[in-house]
Parts: sequence; C-alpha cells; structure tokens
Amino acid sequence: MLSRVAASFYWLSRYIERSDGILRMLKINYASSQDSVDGFSWEPVIRIFSGPDEELMTKLNNDSRAVLKYMVIDKENHNSILNIITLARENARSVQEHIPKDLWQCLNEYYHTVKEPRIASGLKKDDPIGVLDVLIKQVMLYYGTAEITMERGQGRSFMNIGKYLERAIQSIDILDVKYGPLNANPNLLTDITYWKHLLMSIGGYELYQKTYRDGLEAQNVLEQVILNNDFPRSVIYSVNNIQRYFDRLKNNSNVNDYREISFHIGRLQSSIKYSSVKSIGQEGLHQYLIRVKDDLYQIGNQLNEYYFANS
Repeated sequence: MLSRVAASFYWLSRYIERSDGILRMLKINYASSQDSVDGFSWEPVIRIFSGPDEELMTKLNNDSRAVLKYMVIDKENHNSILNIITLARENARSVQEHIPKDLWQCLNEYYHTVKEPRIASGLKKDDPIGVLDVLIKQVMLYYGTAEITMERGQGRSFMNIGKYLERAIQSIDILDVKYGPLNANPNLLTDITYWKHLLMSIGGYELYQKTYRDGLEAQNVLEQVILNNDFPRSVIYSVNNIQRYFDRLKNNSNVNDYREISFHIGRLQSSIKYSSVKSIGQEGLHQYLIRVKDDLYQIGNQLNEYYFANS
C-alpha cells in the first residue's frame, strides 16, 4: 500500500474518532451545566480539545452556547467538528477508490449535516442536546457502515490503529484534566455527580454500575478507564487493539521497521497490563498518564516515519 494511502486511512479514522469524543463530551457537559449552573465550568473541555488558552476562556466567558458554537461550527477553531470533518472528508476523497461507496456517502452526509443552517440555528436557539444527538448518530452510522463494508485488509488496519490511538489519548486527557482539581478541592473525591459525568462523557457509566456495587468512587473510576479490558474506551483496551491491528501489517518487506514499532507497542501494553491503581498512585497519576501519552505519541511518530513517509 502506498504511504499516502495508508496515512489517509489513519488520519481519516483519527479525525472521526476525535469528533465522536468531542460531541459526547459536549453533550454531557451541556447537561451538567444545566443541572449545576453555579459550580460548572467549561474550562476542562476547552483545555482537552483547544489547550490552556486563557484569552479564549475569557472570550467564551463560560457561556454554554458560545462554547458549543466554538467547538462545533467555528471555522477559526482548528479542532471544531466542522474543521475536523472537513479534514476527514479530504482524506477519504484521496482514497475514494479504496473505500466502499456506502462509506464515502456516509461520511459525505456527515460533512453536509454539520454545514446545514439548522445545526447553527439549533445551537443558538433550540435544545443543543438534540443537535448534538443528530451529529453523534452520524458518527455511529459511519462506524456501523465501516464495520460491515470495509475490506479486511491493510486499509482497515490503519483505520483501526488511528481510531484506537486517538481514543487512548482522549481517555488519558479526560482523566488528567478531571483528576487535576482534586488537589485544590478534595471534596470532589466524594462528589458522585462529578464522577458520574466523567463516566457518561466516555460512555462508561452503565458498565461501571454493573462492575462496581459500592457506589461511585474515584479509585474505581480510575481502574475502569485505564485498566478494564472490557471497557471499549479504556486505555488498555485501546492499546490491545493497536497491537492487534498492527500485527496484521507485518510482511517480508518491512520486518525491521515492524519489529521496532511492535516492540514499543508491546512495551506500553505490558506497562499498562501490569499496572494497578496502587502502583499508579505510587508513581503519581499525572506522571503516569503523561508517560503513557508520550509513548502513544512516540508510536504515532514512528508510524509517520516508517509507514507514512513523514506525511
């Protein structure tokens, strides 16, 4: 497979997964802003997806509808849903002959839906949750279409590596941002609503209820999001799948490059697999998460160097 084709598959999938994470975070946080107006802040969401920009925080002024507009349809925000899906569509266009027609049409529909005037109007005047649900369903339709139509070849492997790399980074960023305020406000450790919203923003609340019977506790949330092999958005689940799909790329012409990247993926996989909430606490959660994220970025950089010709 040509390096530019592999890169397009990889980035197409990363952008789609990023849009899914943003939309789900926005939906849950908007609902949270309506429940607890006084103590609510959009800062964690903006920090995760736009960085610690104090000028931007001041400009948005914790206004829910202003934040939603900025994160969904603002052309000046490089990480807005509109810009992300535009980039995803450009990557899909460049490999259009390698993907099923149904998948292209699905992504094209997602792109045009984001650009519809009713999306901007709904975010401004109507119930934003309904608008976000429309876009979330577009992502789900895309993933379902990809699952049942994509050929089980190298293209799909690069797509899934991109998806799970992006997902792991998102879960780490969410944990890091959400656990940060604990030092300044220890009362959050026992704030059930705080942890419920964290889990709901990554689709993990129902699984948590089935897994842990002693209520919402910070340590259990940490265990699920990092170490639970059955949680589709846990860090270990994502890394396991990066390894799974990378294994399918091995061939006689890339043995040396394959071994080097496989070694780094395997080392990270083992590091997480043999971690525990206790060992993470001893290292320091922030330090642990930064170390894992650095390893994920290193894997991404190696893919770029060896498979995508620094594209």
